[in-house]
Amino acid sequence: MGKKGIFSLASILVIFGAIVSGCASGGSAPAPDTKSAAQGNAADTAKPAKETTLKIGAGAVPHAEILNFVKPKLKEQGVNLEVVVYDDEGQLNPALKDKQIDANYFQHVPYLDSVKGEKGYDFAVTTKVHVEPIGFYSSKLKSKDEIKEGARIGIPNNPSNEYRALVLLQQQGLIKLKDGLSTYEATPKDIADNPKKLKFVEADSATLPRSLPDLEGAIINTNLVLEAKIDPKSAVFREDSKSPYANVIVVRKGDETRDEVKKLDAALTTPEVKKFIEDKYGVAVVPAF
Repeated sequence: MGKKGIFSLASILVIFGAIVSGCASGGSAPAPDTKSAAQGNAADTAKPAKETTLKIGAGAVPHAEILNFVKPKLKEQGVNLEVVVYDDEGQLNPALKDKQIDANYFQHVPYLDSVKGEKGYDFAVTTKVHVEPIGFYSSKLKSKDEIKEGARIGIPNNPSNEYRALVLLQQQGLIKLKDGLSTYEATPKDIADNPKKLKFVEADSATLPRSLPDLEGAIINTNLVLEAKIDPKSAVFREDSKSPYANVIVVRKGDETRDEVKKLDAALTTPEVKKFIEDKYGVAVVPAF
């Protein structure tokens, strides 16, 4: 067979193979759409991370207000902060223990220490946020010097705040406590010297603002002063900035490593939050970070 015949046979075989291949594949395959693939990858990248809900129980003022201030920032980070206000703050620790909430924000460490042993709370503190300087308020007196002999003074009846109130009175020179009190607990029975023979009315903290007309004055927590619409600047005297009673975020032990808890702590301790606290509350609430 000549070269021409060989070439013709080869050409026929090539054409036949191409036809068979085309039939098997149902037609020629389209070129990949690299633009669509790139757009798909970009869309996947743009999808927001899955949102996680963090449920936190809080006192109304200033705790819930501070938490609501950071909600939008946490939303951007994939954390839906659900703030639940408890009128009875005494239920916030039981609610945390029973897993009704993921965290709470209403208490300071001395208070937590005073109740956790008795109640069996296995909690962890994650960050300090603010101090509410406790103060002496009166609807009758304008200065410490006006406190007369035998005056009736209201003080909180929970262990840590009662001690705190008595220490404040001691700092003002009105009483002297026994030496050796180191557990953040004291009652009027622990007073060693009471030169003005002050009479102490131990009462639930929340009732003290309403009791002012019946007393010469009372030591009241600032959050309760704010809720009662009392001007915090009207305190006859108050704690200074060295107070150890910073309000903290509390979680069940082990949950302090959760990503959403870490994001909450970071959001609450920014310069923006510090400015919000100072602008909104003035002397009534002091940032603790």
